[in-house]
Parts: sequence; C-alpha cells; structure tokens
Amino acid sequence: MIINSILNKIQTILKPVYDRSFILQNIDWLIGVNIFLIILTSCFADSDTIGCFALGAIFLTIIKLLTKFDEKLEMSFADKFLLSYFIFVVISVAGSSLFYLSLKGFFKTFTYLGFYISVIHYLKDNKNKIKWIFIALALSACYETIFAFLQNIGAVEEISGWQDMSHLNPEEVMTRVYGTLKPYNPNLFGGYMLAIIPAFLTLPFINKKLTIFSVIAGLTATIALILTGCRGAYIGLFFEIILLISLAYKFIEPKLKQIFTTIIGFGTLIISFIIISINSLRARIFSIFAMRDDSSNSFRFNVYHSCIQMFKDNWLLGIGCGNQNFREIYGLYMRTGFDALSAYNIYLETAVESGIFALISFVGFLAINIVKSIKYILKSNILESIFVVASLISIIGMLTHGIVDTVFFRPQIQFTFWIMAGIIRTYVH
Repeated sequence: MIINSILNKIQTILKPVYDRSFILQNIDWLIGVNIFLIILTSCFADSDTIGCFALGAIFLTIIKLLTKFDEKLEMSFADKFLLSYFIFVVISVAGSSLFYLSLKGFFKTFTYLGFYISVIHYLKDNKNKIKWIFIALALSACYETIFAFLQNIGAVEEISGWQDMSHLNPEEVMTRVYGTLKPYNPNLFGGYMLAIIPAFLTLPFINKKLTIFSVIAGLTATIALILTGCRGAYIGLFFEIILLISLAYKFIEPKLKQIFTTIIGFGTLIISFIIISINSLRARIFSIFAMRDDSSNSFRFNVYHSCIQMFKDNWLLGIGCGNQNFREIYGLYMRTGFDALSAYNIYLETAVESGIFALISFVGFLAINIVKSIKYILKSNILESIFVVASLISIIGMLTHGIVDTVFFRPQIQFTFWIMAGIIRTYVH
C-alpha cells in the first residue's frame, strides 16, 4: 500500500523522537485507557463526553502510526467492504442538498470508524487486554442491572411506562425501566444490555472462580433487559439465545448432548410458563404480533413506508448522513402526524442516508465477519474461541434489534459494536 510507504518514511524520520520518548513508547497504555473509559462512562456520560474519549483514542492511534517504526495499516477482506462503505458515505455527503447538516452526521460516522481502527491496532499488540474489556462490560451490566431493579421496584412513570394501553387491562401495563443511559430511553437501555450481556459468557473461562457469579449476574441482567419492555431487544435476545444454544451444542461431549437437549427443552417450558403467567410480560410480547392493532407497530409501518419512498427517490447516493439531515428530508415524505427521528431500521436508515452501494458494502462487511467467525468457532475449541463466541452473539443481538429500531446508532451501542468487531478482527482475520 502506498500509504504504508509514506508511513514508513515518516516513521524513519521520527524514530529518534520515539526512541527518546517514554510517552510514545507507552502510547498503547493511553489508548487502552480511552477505550476502557468509553466502556465505563457509557453508563452515565452524555454522547459528547463518550465521543471525546473516542477521539482521544483515534488521535493517539494516529500518533502511534506516525512514530512507531514498522507500524502498518493492514486491511482484511472485510475491511475492504468497510472502506468501500466509507467512500460511498463521503460521496453521499458531498452530494447532499443539506451539506452542513450532513457533514455533522459524517463526523459521527468518521469517529465510529476511526475508533474501530484504534481498537484493532490496540488489540493487535494487546490481546491479553481483551479479557479486561469483557470484565469491564460485565461490570457495566451489573451496574445497570441494579438501577433497573430499583426503577422497577419504584415503578418509574411516564418516561419508561409508555406503551399502547388502548387494548390493555391495568394489570397488563408494564413498568419500563431505562437504567442510567443518556438520553433516558427504555429501547436504548434494552439495546445496550443486549450488546453487553454476552460478556458474562467469558467470565468462567477468564477465572473459574467467577462461574457462579457469571451465571447469577448474567440471569439478573437478562431479567433487567426484559424489564425494559423493549420488544426489539426481546427479538434480539431470542436470536442470541438460539445462537448460544447452537454453539454450545457443538462443544458439548457427545454423551452429554441428550442431557443438554433435555435441559433446554425443560428450560423452554419454564420460560413459556413464566411468560404466560405474568400478564404484563405476556401482553408486551404478544403485541409484537398485533401488527396494525398496536399503535407503536403501526407508527413504524408508516415510517417504513415514508422511508422507502425516500430511498426510491435517492437510491443511488442517499440524502446524506445524520439524524438532523434525515429529519429535514423526512418531513417532505412523512404521513401527517407521524414525525420520526430515524427510519427505525438500521439497514433502511443506511440505504436512505448513503444509498444502495453503501448498504451493500456495510452488509458485506457484516456478512464476512459473521461467516468467518462461525468458521473459526467450529474449528477451534471453546478456550480458543470464547471471546469470538461472545462477540458474535453480541453483534447478532444488535443487528437483529436493528431491524425494528435505530438505537444501534447511539454511542453506547455503536462503540460496543466496534469493540466486538475489533475483537473478532483480532482473532479471525
């Protein structure tokens, strides 16, 4: 690559500076601090604060690339699709009718992709820190779980309690918890918990003494997710569990597979009984299938219809990046009374904002990572692949939830996604 030749020349010039600098020789430590601060502050900090830590990691990674001799930019096959996606985003922004609003959205996209590059360059030389990343994510889940239970006990109102109650009895109304994430939103909280709960899978393999804690904390965190009332997160959780069971079946000894199948069947009966017994939970889950009879579902269908029309008119390069840009253009297409902040579908959102080729590129990046992860897991033992297993389950949950919501683009979830993608990149490519 030409860029690596340029980097090599700059590194040669700056090598004396690097050799004399204690800070430059320990720059990975500073990058790691920023990554861990993103994980730990996502629970309570606002988007700008979290973004500042990401920019810090990006800036330090650039310094590392310019000064550390023989440091290179390497691209996997999947990364080429991501580069293609970025190029189409740039073209879309350049051609946007609302250039300055789109530029603001582009800056966010640049920050997310730059953070991904920072993560893969950090983990390349610090694979031993991956276990600490999962520990940090598990601690964040525990922190949020405590607040979720307190909010449920206190029966928080309004901000977390909204749902279509026109067809519900009072006992079927769910108190929806929202944790401490900003902005307060039960769907954001549900998506975030969906992304970080798989971290508990890694704890017994990091330290056997953490097995009991991992099981208890993981189950309570899952209950906290259920208390959000986020139906998209329920769907994502269902697919996470299916994938976990499928992968676990692969690693279980043949003589124990019958017992494992029996336990899963018995567990399914218990869960079904719990869902049927709790009126509010049953009503919330069944409303997923109510289609137009549920106002939230109907609202999304109307938004989808408008966004599809937007895509048809801007299918090649899209309208440009960002939710502010989206809202301005969406106003020209929306049905009266159905204003929206986003497309409520991350794939439709990508297509609308950046065009069909950006969508193909992004989906290609996802598909390659998922396929390669599964192949890696199937040919490895559980000890070698547990971090990839947890990352893949997390990503599948986020992407499934993204079919019916766009909280995926919030920093708390988006940065978690790129961390998981970076971990997969470290092992698989």
